[in-house]
Order: sequence, then C-alpha cells, then structure tokens
Amino acid sequence: MPDAPPAPSPEPSAPGTDLAAAATAVDQAAARVRDTLARAADTATGEAADILAVTAAMAADPSLADEARRRVVENRSTPARAVWDAAELVAEQLRALGGMFADRARDVQDVRDRIIAELLGLRAPGVPDPGAPFVLVARDLAPADTARLDPAHVLAIVTAGGGPTAHTAILARSLGIPCVVAVAGALDIADGETVLVDGSTGDVVRHPSPESVERAAHARPRPTRLERPGRTADGHLVALLANVGDPAGAVAAAETGAEGIGLFRTEFGFLGRTTPPSVAEQVAAYAQVFDAFPGRRVVIRTLDAGADKPLPFVTAAGEPNPALGVRGLRTSWAHPAVLDDQLAAIAQAAASSSADVWVMAPMVATADEADAFVDRCAAHGLPHAGIMVEVPAAALRAADLLDRARFASLGTNDLTQYAMAADRELAGLAQLSTPWQPAVLSLVQLACAGGQAKARPVGVCGEAAADPALAPVLVGLGVTSLSMTARALPDVGAVLAAVTLDECRALATLALAQRTADEARSVVRASLGDVLEELGL
Repeated sequence: MPDAPPAPSPEPSAPGTDLAAAATAVDQAAARVRDTLARAADTATGEAADILAVTAAMAADPSLADEARRRVVENRSTPARAVWDAAELVAEQLRALGGMFADRARDVQDVRDRIIAELLGLRAPGVPDPGAPFVLVARDLAPADTARLDPAHVLAIVTAGGGPTAHTAILARSLGIPCVVAVAGALDIADGETVLVDGSTGDVVRHPSPESVERAAHARPRPTRLERPGRTADGHLVALLANVGDPAGAVAAAETGAEGIGLFRTEFGFLGRTTPPSVAEQVAAYAQVFDAFPGRRVVIRTLDAGADKPLPFVTAAGEPNPALGVRGLRTSWAHPAVLDDQLAAIAQAAASSSADVWVMAPMVATADEADAFVDRCAAHGLPHAGIMVEVPAAALRAADLLDRARFASLGTNDLTQYAMAADRELAGLAQLSTPWQPAVLSLVQLACAGGQAKARPVGVCGEAAADPALAPVLVGLGVTSLSMTARALPDVGAVLAAVTLDECRALATLALAQRTADEARSVVRASLGDVLEELGL
C-alpha cells in the first residue's frame, strides 16, 4: 500500500490567494471523494456496502468541511492544510469519547487523506494496481479499502495492524481472500518479494522454497457450493446457515447452497440516515430476503445500533464507553417506536412469505430483557423470538434467558471481546481476540448447557463458525447450527462430514483442557491433521 499523503505545510496561503475559491475547492474535493465512495457502495453488497456508505457519509460530514472552510478563510490555511487540521480536530474528539467512537478516528483520517490527495492531484491512497495479481501488504486497511478489493487481483492480505475479528478480517473472509493480520515484520516485506500466505494457519512465509510455491500453486481447488445439508459423518444434523446484510447477499447465499440464514443484519436500511426507514420501506427490503429462502429458516436480527454503528435517532453522542453503552436492544428503552416499527415490518413481510422467520435481539444481558423482547414480538404476532448471546452474563445464565426465549445465537466476536476485555480492532490485543481462548469456549459450553436444560437450540453466528477447524469443536460443545459468510460453508460442511459427533465431543474436551488459545488451536488442528490436509485446509 502506498503511504498516505504527508502532512501539508503549515505555511499560510500566498498573498493574493482567492480565499473564497480555496474554500470552495475543499467542498468540491470532499464531494468528489463522497461520490466515489458512494458509487462503490452502490456496487457492493452486505457489510461492504454498509461500511462504504458510512465512509461516504463521513466524507460529506458538514463538521469536517465547515471547520476546513473556516480555517481557509480565517487562518489563511491552504485547502490541504485546512482539511488536515480540521480532520485531526474531529478525530481527536472521537478519540476522547473512547471505545468504538475512538475506532472511527481511523476512518476520519482515511477520508482526510482521500480529500487531500484530491486537492493536490495525487493518486488516492488505497490499494495499488500493479497490473497482475498480488499479495497486498499494508500497515492496516481502512474498511472502505477492504470492501473494494477484487479477489481476482488481490490473492491475499497481510497487515501489521488490526485484529482477527476486526472489520478488515471479517470483510476479507466474506470476499474469500486469505488474510493474516497483526503480523510482526509485515512492513519489512518489499515490493516484488515472493511470500506464501496461508489464511487457515495464519502463516506468512518470506522467500518460500520453490517446492512450497509449487505445492501451493497446485493445491486442490476448494469447493464453492454446499452440496448437502450439514451433518457429521454419523448423521448428526448441524444446520449450516449464512450471515447476510442485504437482499443481494441473501440471493448470493442461496446460490451457494446455504440451508437458510442464521443472521440477517438489518442495519443496511438504517445506516446513513437521520431518521429511521418507514415500515413500508422495511417490509419491501425484508420480503426480498425472505423470498430468497422459501420454506427455510431466516433469522433476522433487530437493529444493532450503537458502539461502532451510531445512529442519530437512537444513540446519543458523548458516551464515555460506547461498547459498554446504549447499543443493540438497549436503544429501545428510550426509543421503543423504532423497535415496534421494525417488528411490525418483519411481521408483515413474514406474513406474505413462506420463509420460517425467527427474530432475535442483540445485546441481551438479563432474563428481564429477554422476557420483554419475547412479549414485544408476541404482540406483533411473531412467536419465534430469541436472543443474541454476546455478553458473558447471558452465557452464564443462558437457562434463565431461554426460559421463554425460543432460541439463542452466540455472537462470538463480541462475546470474545467482552470476555477478554480486548478491543477486537487493536493489533496489540490480537492474541486475546480469538474464540479459541479456553475461557470463551467455556462460555460457549455454558450457553449450550443452558439451552439443553430448556430444550432450546443454540447456534453460532459469529466469525468462529467460519473456522473449519473450530466448527467441530463448537458442535462438540453443543452448538446446533453454524452461520457464517456464505463462502465458508463448503469447507465447514466438508470438515463436519468427515468427523463423528463423538469425535466432535472429544475435540471439544481436548480444546477445553488446554491452558492457552494457541495450545487449543494447535492440538485440535493436529488431531484433525489428515482431514484438514485432505481438504487443503
């Protein structure tokens, strides 16, 4: 990745400069950046489209442009320097808020660099185009850059920053691009150097032997479609579902052979707006997703606003720690109409579809919250109401929460973050931010035990479900369904088909007995050695 533009000179504009025209240039550059990102969002799908839309909105943020114009006119700053200083002011305000808001500071800097490059006539910072397929090495990747990667040209990603459950890794998985993050020494890799990247093991090998390169080049092609329902070698059924973020993603998941949808993120209809979408708008969008899976399960998650997805009509600015603040179901405490409208829309769309619609709420922590959500769903004629288990408290007391809730789905990204007190976006904490942590596996086991006590299914819809080596461990812990990016379904299905339920339980016991995440992962992969090697995993 090319370096971002350096800090422009603080020297003021030359005497005689038309300051009004210079201020207008800031507006025009920001608009061009916004339009470029918006066009990219229009051609993307799922989470990629969401992230690009948010970044485009950030480029059009009046607080950034207004502050830059003020500096041009009042301080005689050059347009590039005015944008630099204005962006730093906004980023500093976000960092002061802490938590997920602090993470947005990186996105502000990304927008800043794009606007400055536009003003100076430079190539926009971002993904290079050397004219041939390549491995992309970067300090870190902004979500907007990751979302626009073309798997036909970017063979793999290696970053010095980020974490295994950060946006870069999640988007790379959804695109089917091998990705290894938080790699020490990544920035020492030179242009033109040959590297061998294994996204399954997390290995990055510099100057690999010709034999290693040959083996990689002739590895057996991976399947691209799930050809049969998920089950173990001895016939134990494990539903293999897809995570989707919009109607186009649902259609693509159906084409990949997904048995249903285990996580339908509804944020796509709310992001980038100052008011929530109407019931009619939501009905139209949800119906398209339901229609992609007639007669099959579709689990729709109600609005997961807050933290890294602030929305002005349900979240408040200035929370000292947004990750632990008003997010998910908690936003309905002060804004019940938003949730009621969404449930009404889901009910209307479900009534005109043959899909088996389940509804779940994010960030549920107590039995009272679970019960209240079940009652709200029932009032709208939605009987199959469940909960996300993302908070350790919910895993520890799952039986209480599932007394009336009909099912649970483990969001392992946030469950890991909260269990380990480790921000999933921070490279320095990457070793903590993995669902292979024995403590996290113990929470999964407890949640499954709570579900079994109430005869309720417990699935996984976090990134952990997409790890072919971890999937049999999760099944052995008691998980009944696995939902993931559609690209991961064939690999996970193939591994499960090669092991029995008893072998899954033995792997789970083995993983839980380890002291560290690395030990758990290594011992399970070693036990699955023949299976993983045969499948090229």
